Amino acid sequence: MTQKKTPFTRDAKLAELLTADRRLLQLLPRFGIGLGFGDHSVDQVCRMNRADTELFLMVCEIYSDGNYRPGQKELRQISMGNLLSYLKASHQYYLDERFPHIEEHLQHIIEACGRKYGPMLSHFYDEYKQEVMRHIKYYEEEVVFPYIEALLNGQRTDSYKIDEFEHNHTNIQDTLDDMMNILLKYLPGEILPKERIEISLDIMELSDDLNRHSLIEDRILIPYVEYLEKALP
Repeated sequence: MTQKKTPFTRDAKLAELLTADRRLLQLLPRFGIGLGFGDHSVDQVCRMNRADTELFLMVCEIYSDGNYRPGQKELRQISMGNLLSYLKASHQYYLDERFPHIEEHLQHIIEACGRKYGPMLSHFYDEYKQEVMRHIKYYEEEVVFPYIEALLNGQRTDSYKIDEFEHNHTNIQDTLDDMMNILLKYLPGEILPKERIEISLDIMELSDDLNRHSLIEDRILIPYVEYLEKALP
């Protein structure tokens, strides 16, 4: 029997949404929401934690359904300031938690590989991390976000437009594929097989999360900023 999807509404119980899609759990800290919320609804939990209910539901929809695309009416119900806070919290999560966690376990495998595969695996991982960091830490936080904040303050600039953002979305899938091929296909079977499976799952989970992060920017951030650009005289 196919399980009926829990609707993403303000009155839905948050625990039911999380049970239906466990990936949503990782979103809670980014909205400042802790566990222990009982049977409270999404709106009740968001209010208790001073989180933007409409934005939370919109992000959850995109994480659960890659085809979901909010309309202009829905976009105007959220706060761009809250969206930027969420994106910055996501960046902090990737850089301060996910990457250090992966590096700690990956280093054991690199050391066990020896000269034949160790340096190669280390190279592809470093390249993958640096590509992610270049985009989210340096490009988004030092170029894109200040531009948006200026728009919110009514300041127009001709030095940048949000349509440039799409062209700067870095494609790192090839580097990720190379790294996964080494872990799964080319290392001798006796080299830490259990740990290789665990780290491969961690990397795949991070990649999936980053892809959804990009979808949020494509489906929410870009159209919202395009609206702001047109609204300014």
